[in-house]
Amino acid sequence: MGFLKDEGVVYKPVDSVDLGPDSKEVYLRANVKAPRMAGFLVKVFAWLLESRIFGALMLYILKKNNLIHKLVSFAELQESPLFVPLHPHEGHGEEEKCTKPDHLSPVEQVQLATDCLQTSEEMNKINPKLSFQRWTILDYSRRYMSQEVTPVMVAKKFIAAVNESSKPLRPMSFFIDFNPEDILQQATESTHRYERGEPISVLDGVLIAIKDEIDCLPYPTTGGTKWLHKVRPCIEDACCVKRLRSCGAILVGKTNMHELGAGTSGINPHYGTTRNPYDSSRIAGGSSSGSAAVVCAGLCPVALGVDGGGSVRMPAALCGVVGLKPTFGRVPHSGVLPLNWTVGMVGILTGTIEDALIVYGAISGPISSDQSAQVMSKVCFPLLKAPECRSDIKLAKYGEWFNDCTDDIRVCCSNALAKLFDVYGWKTIEVTMPEIEVMRLAHYLTIGSECSTSIACHLEKLDMAELGWDARVALSVYGAFNSREYLNAQMIRNRQLQFYMKIFAKADVIVTPTTGVTAYPIKDDVLKTGELDYINGAALVRYQIAGNFLGLPAVTVPVGYDKSGLPIGLQFIGKPWSESLLIHVAFAMQALCISDYRRPEIFYDLLSKD
Repeated sequence: MGFLKDEGVVYKPVDSVDLGPDSKEVYLRANVKAPRMAGFLVKVFAWLLESRIFGALMLYILKKNNLIHKLVSFAELQESPLFVPLHPHEGHGEEEKCTKPDHLSPVEQVQLATDCLQTSEEMNKINPKLSFQRWTILDYSRRYMSQEVTPVMVAKKFIAAVNESSKPLRPMSFFIDFNPEDILQQATESTHRYERGEPISVLDGVLIAIKDEIDCLPYPTTGGTKWLHKVRPCIEDACCVKRLRSCGAILVGKTNMHELGAGTSGINPHYGTTRNPYDSSRIAGGSSSGSAAVVCAGLCPVALGVDGGGSVRMPAALCGVVGLKPTFGRVPHSGVLPLNWTVGMVGILTGTIEDALIVYGAISGPISSDQSAQVMSKVCFPLLKAPECRSDIKLAKYGEWFNDCTDDIRVCCSNALAKLFDVYGWKTIEVTMPEIEVMRLAHYLTIGSECSTSIACHLEKLDMAELGWDARVALSVYGAFNSREYLNAQMIRNRQLQFYMKIFAKADVIVTPTTGVTAYPIKDDVLKTGELDYINGAALVRYQIAGNFLGLPAVTVPVGYDKSGLPIGLQFIGKPWSESLLIHVAFAMQALCISDYRRPEIFYDLLSKD
């Protein structure tokens, strides 16, 4: 097909690219050339892509029209490829408590994190009356300690609430699998520990949901499919799950997700479409859709997700909760489906940034067999007592990128930045961040190649009828990428990391909206076939990619709502290993917005006394 070959871009050396506010670098908006498809159209499209006659030509044209050829495939780059975004440790900030060099146990790290939080009296002074607030980990712990409520009582309410949410008229589809007997057994053991006055940690008896991409006994790990658990049995807990279990947490089941993580909507034709608790006619976002929705709806104060392309932060923003994606390698990946080796990370979804800090303490730190153990910095925790104690924070903002979202999001996030300056004196520095669309395409090529390679041996024997139609399309596209394209994408990874580190030399964090759009409606034609909506998909991932492709830590915090009452998130992206600073910044932002948080349409109060 040489006659169809595009001329690739010849990229300038990194040092000759101007990153200043007056740069001549052009901001390229997402150039998505693919119509929305669902129902019968998705089936036809999948059949054509899988056909020997039409498939190769259609895939070539798709890549050409969406600028993958021009910007990645045939591009000329001087950088060497960066295959794994592991970062050397370069120190940490102030106002932190850090683990010892030999690493503390999860229980000890949870205690260290808890010691960094405000007391209930201090919290009441800062926020004497809130219009709405989700119950936190410390709320559960205090109620259990006082014997007002027991873990068994909460577990029974949880089981009833999940059953209620699954009613046929409009099921919320929060979970792929949950086991009431196992939940009650864990709750009974936790209740006995409290009766003896011997809780393991503040996480003892706290309900935590696990995305069905992470191994957690006694459940199979499906990855949102109908077949993967049959060829890859779950034989033990993932490392992050083991650490939570060792702290006494009650693991309540496997949350719903987009099939194979290959989408942004959370629409799953096998297990149902997870609905947004703020408006059940709209998406929760993906791929960690169920994890975001259960936290939003009050079913759990905490859930784990996996973030390979914004898959924790994106649904967190759409559902109005906190989403934290640590630095690549900070949380061991052992026991997580190997769908995206170099871009995926276990992430945390919670109702508050304080809860994210506690869970971060529980699951962070290397295991001896980890490659990351050789370079990882100490796990540090910020003192979340007085956000105004830091007055020197500098926030980098690229105006054209920041504003490439709906008007409601742009205004809301700009107002949030203004509050940070007015209250804390934090300054925003205007910068230029080049080739953002190039990075999106290079990441798509990378995550797609890694996903298709990881399951290739299984696909050869698989009955394609077991795959959802949108997943079949995704896998057809993923399988069309070649080794040259993958290498070029890794050169772009190296190039982008150099740009970001130059920005971080001028600023502490980079600030963006979390998504370019709020939760969009679920249409009836998607429920059985899934949906292809690459335009909305590109808008949802617009600000997510650096966290995954470059292995950087990032966090989203709810900062307001659009005119329809749908949540809006603001994202902070940090230097490698700077989770402590990021959590501090997110806490300061939360303190300015929490009084305006709204109760979702679907909400369950598990600590009420009724």
